[in-house]
Amino acid sequence: MFGAMDEIRAEKLLLRAEDDISDGAQRLAQQIELIRELAALGVDVDRYRVLLERAGHIQQSRIARRDHLRRELDHYFAIIDSAEDAIISKTLDGVIRSWNPAAERMFGYTAEEAIGKPITLIIPEGRLAEEPVILDRIHRGERMEQFETVRQRKDGSCVEVSLTISPILDSEGRIVGASKIARDISEQKRNQEHIRVLAREAEHRSKNLLANVAAIVNLSRSDTPEGLKDAITGRIRALSNVHSLFVESRWSGAELLAIARQELAPYLGEEGGRVRIEGREALLEPSAAQALAVVLHELATNATKYGALSDATGAIALTWSRDADGKLLLRWTETGGPPVQKPERQGFGSRLIERTIGQLNGTARFDWRPEGLVCEITLPT
Repeated sequence: MFGAMDEIRAEKLLLRAEDDISDGAQRLAQQIELIRELAALGVDVDRYRVLLERAGHIQQSRIARRDHLRRELDHYFAIIDSAEDAIISKTLDGVIRSWNPAAERMFGYTAEEAIGKPITLIIPEGRLAEEPVILDRIHRGERMEQFETVRQRKDGSCVEVSLTISPILDSEGRIVGASKIARDISEQKRNQEHIRVLAREAEHRSKNLLANVAAIVNLSRSDTPEGLKDAITGRIRALSNVHSLFVESRWSGAELLAIARQELAPYLGEEGGRVRIEGREALLEPSAAQALAVVLHELATNATKYGALSDATGAIALTWSRDADGKLLLRWTETGGPPVQKPERQGFGSRLIERTIGQLNGTARFDWRPEGLVCEITLPT
């Protein structure tokens, strides 16, 4: 019944009901007194008693309507008081007339502090121009929905809100004020901003990944189409593997130990400890993690084809540490394999490693010792 009624109209209806009951009670008392006087004079008053009973029924009906109205109003105001949204009413001059508990929580002012004050109490200086526009639309009987803006708390901090503003009508349909429902959308705005940041980050990572794939394809060479296919597939698989580690860390990066175990997994389970991995915890940000995943894949592939892992006696030691400046120092050492000679020209694998590390302002040095390849990589923090 009162879902769209403002406090002002509700109070007027209740007062009118009280007046009707009061007037009716006075008239009923006067009628009773008149009948008593007529009876004292010997007049037959039976027919007047019928009228009196009818008047009594009318009065009871008015009381029942008044009580029903009061219950409805109590229910209506309970909804306002328990609402999560701030519900405020104001005059056409912008003076606050009502202020529910949610408004107290949202803006920090008690009802006693806010009622009677201008609504500009909660409008930041930079948003004051909004109020004349709002009042002008209210004067024209317009309703404003989901008007997103910023309001100011008692402590000076700001809160992002969505406003629904409606004209208040009196019993004769005249516009006498406005009601405002303010919903705190700060969390919603933070979530939207978070989604935008994630979208930009996803775009950046996608472009970075595609750039890495393009670089891998451009740098890959082989004497046969099948060999080229295998080389590209293996390098892209290394990127794919490290991306699974990013998911586990929510894209904060990947541990170097996890990357090493991932790329050297085929050789870690062999008897005799052909691969030894040793180093302190080192969390690499995504670009460095992707680079080292490709580098370790390349070193392992070369060792399998030509180096320590190409026969049954060779071994590999992968170690890393950080220097005093925080730079990552990684060392790949092969021993026990076939005798090694320095290649007459730089191979595609070493060129890929140097370029990949160089993009991160790092360095890669190759030492082709007779007993096995030693590769030393330095990466800045």
